[in-house]
Amino acid sequence: MSRDIAKTLREIARGRRSFIVLAVPRLAGKTTVLRAVLAERPASTPVVTVAEDGQELDQLVSKSAGGYLVIPEIAPSAAMPGYIWGADVRRVFKAAKEGVALAATLHADGPDDAFAQICKGCGVPDAEASKIGFAVHLRSIGRWEEPTRRVVQSVHAIDRVEGGKPKGRLLYRWDEGRDEFIKGDGAGSGQAGRA
Repeated sequence: MSRDIAKTLREIARGRRSFIVLAVPRLAGKTTVLRAVLAERPASTPVVTVAEDGQELDQLVSKSAGGYLVIPEIAPSAAMPGYIWGADVRRVFKAAKEGVALAATLHADGPDDAFAQICKGCGVPDAEASKIGFAVHLRSIGRWEEPTRRVVQSVHAIDRVEGGKPKGRLLYRWDEGRDEFIKGDGAGSGQAGRA
């Protein structure tokens, strides 16, 4: 990732903004990037993880006030603790009140696919899905089992969700042919988008 992308991700965490990290293959670095972003939050900001810190949603939301409530992965199969789908995802999005930011990973090929899974696959209403302010899309190069490289494919600021589709701005994208990161139209100010 470029320094500009790293700065934007740092600003997301410091501003306690909700975000998702997505990629299609396993081992693309979704959890690693999510944890790296969360590590940049203010020191006093709590991070509470579904399953890791308990199952009782009201308690998790209360503990995460002023900080992050983390979904380890939005996935139809409960392969690991904290991998949730459907009604459980709806409950988390509905329960995340003002002052609680969400952070999650999922297997998706871009923001449109990610929000289709969140809204259509899990049934999260647009207004609640609109809590997500940023989508970080990763790409794994080479065989998924042994990638030779991982890159941030794109970073999008999400302004709102309508009809299960994200509406927002491209902040950064990776130009594979030139092997460089390009600022999108939404990154002109150098700011990390909306609060």
